[in-house]
Amino acid sequence: MFPGISKIICISALFFLLNLIPVKSQILQDTSTLNLVKEDISFIYNLNFTRSHELYRKIAARYPDHPIVYLLKGLMTYWENYPMLSNSDSRNSMEEDLRQCMKISEKVVKPEYEAEYLLANLCARGLLLLYYDDNGLVMEVVPLTISTYKYLRHAFDLKTAAVDLNYFTGVYDYFREAYPKMYPVYKSLAFMFPHGDIENGLAQLQTAAKNSVVMKAESSILLIWIYLGYEDDPDESTMFARFLLGKYPGNPYFHAYCIRNLLVLKEYDEAEKLMSAVKNGGSGYIESELMILKGILQEKKYNNINLACQLYRDGIRGLSAYGKYGDEFAAYGYFGLSRISHENDLQNTRKTYRETAMKLADIKKINFDK
Repeated sequence: MFPGISKIICISALFFLLNLIPVKSQILQDTSTLNLVKEDISFIYNLNFTRSHELYRKIAARYPDHPIVYLLKGLMTYWENYPMLSNSDSRNSMEEDLRQCMKISEKVVKPEYEAEYLLANLCARGLLLLYYDDNGLVMEVVPLTISTYKYLRHAFDLKTAAVDLNYFTGVYDYFREAYPKMYPVYKSLAFMFPHGDIENGLAQLQTAAKNSVVMKAESSILLIWIYLGYEDDPDESTMFARFLLGKYPGNPYFHAYCIRNLLVLKEYDEAEKLMSAVKNGGSGYIESELMILKGILQEKKYNNINLACQLYRDGIRGLSAYGKYGDEFAAYGYFGLSRISHENDLQNTRKTYRETAMKLADIKKINFDK
């Protein structure tokens, strides 16, 4: 399975679970509890953990042995400690909860519960893969990825007529074709998997973003990434970034996505206004990301090169504590330092900074050079 699929599994499986409508199920046909699950996830993504824990306790009291209880607990732990590093004190509890979710889900259950348990399993596996991948834990990623693929493919057999499912099928259709085109080295590996369809994938994701009930936010997250990094359409990407932020205004990481996109579009006034509205909650990670973004603003809007240089350096220094989590925004900082070095006729330094930026950047075309 080609790199990047861990994020796809994690995001799609979690919300596909909430929108599947099997003939019979446990939580998914208990409207009251299902609404609690949806509310709980909304509070998690808004980083409101006081309310999230309150709802979690209600769900756990109703279904103490259901795998989704362990999934929700693992998800809360992940976001409460985001960015979750490999040496985090909370790592073990998160892994234990997600592994327990997988264990319960893989037990033989009544046929009418199969879809619900299968997708709880995919959710837990996907979140673990996301965590392992973001921390460069290759020895954990490989075996879990191999064992997960069969469950992912089996999910296609359980689709039902619901508009939200356009997200799940759209993800596979798009990335199966687009990822090997972006990274040709993986063409031979991707050949082992059934073909998708880029245009059909985009159409399905757009349908999910515009018309689905729960999948609007997750569809928007992927479309931000797709249109900015793959389709070279920052206007479309920013439209979904604004939508995402409107849905989860309490999430500073989503603020950073939107500010980044606005800077790409040179919408400096709106970006600056949004910067002042971010509440980082004492997070050194988001504070460092904002330093990089403010550096771009100072360089591009105000031509304040000295302040921009200081913000880039401080942001890069702060992000260095967060490993791969900080790479993309650190790359923006290095691109900025490269430009400043060029203006100061420091060619060797310029080259070094640019090489570092290219090594760190996932979306290499987003460099703010223009």
